[in-house]
Amino acid sequence: MPQRYSYGDDPSQYADLFLPAEQRHRAVVVIIHGGYWRSQYDAGLGVPLAEDLSARGYACWNLEYRRAGNGGGWPETFDDVGSGIDALVRAAVEHELELENVIALGHSAGGHLAVWAAGRDTMPDGGRNGPSDPTGSESDGSRVKLTGVVSQSGLLNLHMAHSLGLSGGAAENLMGAAPETDPERWRLADPMSAIPLNVPVFALHGEDDVTVPLSESTSYVDAAVAAGADVELRMIPGDHFGMITADTAAWEQVVTAVADLAQETDPAPG
Repeated sequence: MPQRYSYGDDPSQYADLFLPAEQRHRAVVVIIHGGYWRSQYDAGLGVPLAEDLSARGYACWNLEYRRAGNGGGWPETFDDVGSGIDALVRAAVEHELELENVIALGHSAGGHLAVWAAGRDTMPDGGRNGPSDPTGSESDGSRVKLTGVVSQSGLLNLHMAHSLGLSGGAAENLMGAAPETDPERWRLADPMSAIPLNVPVFALHGEDDVTVPLSESTSYVDAAVAAGADVELRMIPGDHFGMITADTAAWEQVVTAVADLAQETDPAPG
């Protein structure tokens, strides 16, 4: 059974830790669910992924956060993702987890948040840089640095998501203002603003995805490649949801991407 860790007082401020059966682990995977940042979608979407990956030897941190409709949006959603990742420090102490290799795995809106989190250190403090946990679980002020990201049909270009009106204006619903009203807010929330990242990013996208346009991945990858970043686009068989469905060819490609990052950043203990 996973162990739950709270990083704030809100019911959505928690993460569930799934541990592999063996004492040593290949890497820690932070799972960030999607759902266009809306409150009707929750961390239950990440449970099958965490169960599968933990069975393969990964420690998994299935992260929940406040979403638009239950206290989230700008800046709360971003604060939660930063603080929720940093709360891994407490779990690492209790379970002797090594945090030298922490990979973020995010689907759809979770892909946006995963890539954003990998670049938060490049933002000024006013850019929702992950404040200290008010519960005190991060009493030493430690920050967890991601070593790689796997985006699963992620919304990696926030301004484009707004201009395309995806999911009935989900991007503006998240941000609480239009880009022209508060351009700085949008700059700080858009992964495009943090290019180039200093960690590798695999941008996976479903070949038959009609929920998130391919341009959300290609626009990010093209800009990142031009800036000299370590980034790769991988086309994955299936639709938008194949990559979060265990026992599919799409999911196996996700597992491969995670394994590639784990090997690149810190080879699995043998």
